[in-house]
Amino acid sequence: MWIDSHCHLDAPEFDADRDAVVQRARVAGVCMLVIPAVGAFDWDSAREQAHRYGFAYALGIHPLYVMQAGEQDLTLLAAQLERHRDDPRLVAVGEIGLDFFVPGLDAGKQQFFYTEQLKLARRFELPVIMHVRRSADQLLAGLGRIPVAGGIAHAFNGSAQQARRFVELGCKLGLGGTLTFERSLQIRRLATELADTDLVLETDSPDIPPHWLYKTAAERAGGASARNEPAELPRIAESLGALRGWTPAQTAAITGANVLAALPRLQGLVNA
Repeated sequence: MWIDSHCHLDAPEFDADRDAVVQRARVAGVCMLVIPAVGAFDWDSAREQAHRYGFAYALGIHPLYVMQAGEQDLTLLAAQLERHRDDPRLVAVGEIGLDFFVPGLDAGKQQFFYTEQLKLARRFELPVIMHVRRSADQLLAGLGRIPVAGGIAHAFNGSAQQARRFVELGCKLGLGGTLTFERSLQIRRLATELADTDLVLETDSPDIPPHWLYKTAAERAGGASARNEPAELPRIAESLGALRGWTPAQTAAITGANVLAALPRLQGLVNA
């Protein structure tokens, strides 16, 4: 039994064959997906897909979408979290965070939305799912100022020191397709050095394809697809298992238990 801790199942890339994507995931043994929303425009979609397929969701405003958002979106998010606070499938505030890789983004506005969403997570006693791209120190600073009920640092690729600090603050570290590339030396090294209890698995579907799905920019320009799917999770997990000397059953059990620790509401869904 596998849990994909980060899958954008509501993304338009899946509109043509979403039922088949879910079926392939289930055949592969992926029993649970967490669907993080990225903005007000897909809060309803993330929730509806979670209920339709028996999965889980998170509500938040992604740093790449805060440029299109206003303070009224935070008011709306608070209202959504209040309205659905008793929904067992709502497991986190997310995807929130900071992105200092993409050029042209307003760092101050990102920081404002991140801070305000941490406050909402604390208010509603929910963990957070965080986007971390060249922003680990700033995210950690925010968590230090506004403690929340743990969560997941999604697609983590920072330093060992940053990893330890996230863990100290109650967070798990999400590993996905990047782990499958032999040149991903930093993340592969971390995957061997961190404690068993620190790691969760994710696909970030339809993004971050593993090496066997990766296409170059030229190939993509020529029409080649590099869409990732939750069904790829067990094969991605093989990379983690190989690095740590775990069997597939051990990898599924350990990382699954870690997701449940990070997102406690999932426990009731998995055991239902």
